[in-house]
Amino acid sequence: MKEITLETKIADILNNYEGMKEILIDINPKFEKLNNPILRRTIAKVAGVKQAAIVGGMEPIELLNKLRLAVGQKPIENVEYNDEKSKNIDIPNWVTQQPKKQINANQILDEDKNPLVELHKTLKEISNAEVILIESDFKPEPLIEEMQKANHEVFCDEIDSEHFITYVKK
Repeated sequence: MKEITLETKIADILNNYEGMKEILIDINPKFEKLNNPILRRTIAKVAGVKQAAIVGGMEPIELLNKLRLAVGQKPIENVEYNDEKSKNIDIPNWVTQQPKKQINANQILDEDKNPLVELHKTLKEISNAEVILIESDFKPEPLIEEMQKANHEVFCDEIDSEHFITYVKK
């Protein structure tokens, strides 16, 4: 099997190693969302170990090494990863405007729907420069990165470890 790295997709880990869904949930209860088959088929394909760790509120190296140990790979020491994007960011002015739409990622997942698909639908309903507010009990790192790749402005505010507000500007 290939070596697990910070970039390894969660779907690849789930597909290549027996029992990994349960192991991930044992590592962090926030990964219970992997019980959602839609999430496993969609977000897990774009989310790497680093992104999953951020969603789970963990240090990426901690999750990486727990996964590596679970599959019989040696832990890695002193791995550097660029986390500067999430630190020392000023709140953009556009965040203060009234959101045109609001969605709840947890509710979408509970309905066995894909938050990324629902966000794309909602983006089609608003005009350029308008904002969507997304609430979740996790930092939606895969969604954030996908929106940034699509050239949308994104800002995520951690209210506390169980409450995140993410703003997406069209």
